[in-house]
Amino acid sequence: QVQLVESGGGLVQAGDSLRLSCAASGRTFSSYTMAWFRQAPGKEREFVAAIAESSSSTYYADSVKGRFTISRDNAKNTVYLQINSLKPEDTAVYYCAARLVFSGRYSDGKNYDHWGQGTQVTVSS
Repeated sequence: QVQLVESGGGLVQAGDSLRLSCAASGRTFSSYTMAWFRQAPGKEREFVAAIAESSSSTYYADSVKGRFTISRDNAKNTVYLQINSLKPEDTAVYYCAARLVFSGRYSDGKNYDHWGQGTQVTVSS
């Protein structure tokens, strides 16, 4: 089992940057595929980015490519999401997700079985 706790969200202005963190419990963090999803008010949850356990492979939604960077520090049991050039449409609750022995599409939330409680990101124009 792994427990996930997100942090780093807040109220920012358009054009600012944020780094979200997701701290995981457990001793097998390095074996988990990790991902970030987000859910804006009134919208369905959407995939943002994923990173394989080896950190050699990363995956992004087309809508965030070039502005978002996912990374992980296995020594700190933490995955990060660097967000640059924030836009009002990035406003959402950002969730961290994890799966051991991953299979299927990285963008499908159903393939993850551990979720954090989320951190709110609000971008003002």
